[in-house]
Amino acid sequence: MSYPHYPFVSHRFQVRPGIAMHYLDEGPRDGEVLLMLHGNPSWSYYWRHAVLGLRDRYRCIVPDHVGMGLSDKPDDAHYRYTLQSRVEDIGALLQHLDVRDTITLVVHDWGGMIGFGWALQHAAAVRRLVLLNTAAFPMPSKKRLPWQLKLGRDLAIGALLIRGCNAFAQGAARFAVRRRMAPDERRALVSPYNSWANRIATLRFVQDIPLSPDDPAWALVEASGKHLHAFADRPCFIGWGMRDFVFDHHFLDQFIQALPQAEVQRFAEGGHYILEDEAAALVPAMRAFLDRNPCRPDQATGRNPGRSP
Repeated sequence: MSYPHYPFVSHRFQVRPGIAMHYLDEGPRDGEVLLMLHGNPSWSYYWRHAVLGLRDRYRCIVPDHVGMGLSDKPDDAHYRYTLQSRVEDIGALLQHLDVRDTITLVVHDWGGMIGFGWALQHAAAVRRLVLLNTAAFPMPSKKRLPWQLKLGRDLAIGALLIRGCNAFAQGAARFAVRRRMAPDERRALVSPYNSWANRIATLRFVQDIPLSPDDPAWALVEASGKHLHAFADRPCFIGWGMRDFVFDHHFLDQFIQALPQAEVQRFAEGGHYILEDEAAALVPAMRAFLDRNPCRPDQATGRNPGRSP
């Protein structure tokens, strides 16, 4: 099918034996790298307005996580749908592209945990941060997991709704925005999840949400949260939709506490899919931030806060 406002060249590579990852690589090859990481249930289509507004100067690398978007969608026997797998996949992509340093993390939703999970081992490579309704730490103490996510995470009926009815992707396209999406754009956003088999990742992402040390992703999420403050010396822009019922003010407050020098732009009527609601204002704000804070090859950064590679 056609994807409105997505005039990009598709690329694929074998991220793991027999599994292809789809990604965009738009902009000058010698441009400063913007690594744009989506969450669940979106894909690189979510970043289309940002890529269109930035690719003249910046190199926009935008993967579809395995099981998402135009990437392959293997079953559980051939891929382990965990946060750790996602982190490893991003490392493989950057190695494939020979991108080793001077990276700007641009993250949304669970893309924040994937990006900061990768950055635990590669902190010196991260020169700037752009955070959009995301997380890099466990659930804030005053926040409770919304019932919609709890349903899919813990109950068989929720799993059935997600895989049988595409409830998660369809619901997000309608209720994660405050401004109704155009029908062709909404169809494009949910189109990769068109069968039971192709909805595996949208369910596994929800089931991988860590709430306690008993959950597989907990250790990585906890480590990311503990070391988030180590990135406070990097230029950081936070664009936040204040009508997001999942990544709400509790998450924003925790980012501001860890990254007190960040530039923050709040969108009072913006929902979770903030780039759908506020692209006309948000993309120029992102561009202005990046232009004001260029990466220099000799730019000093802090020590790697994570374990030794």
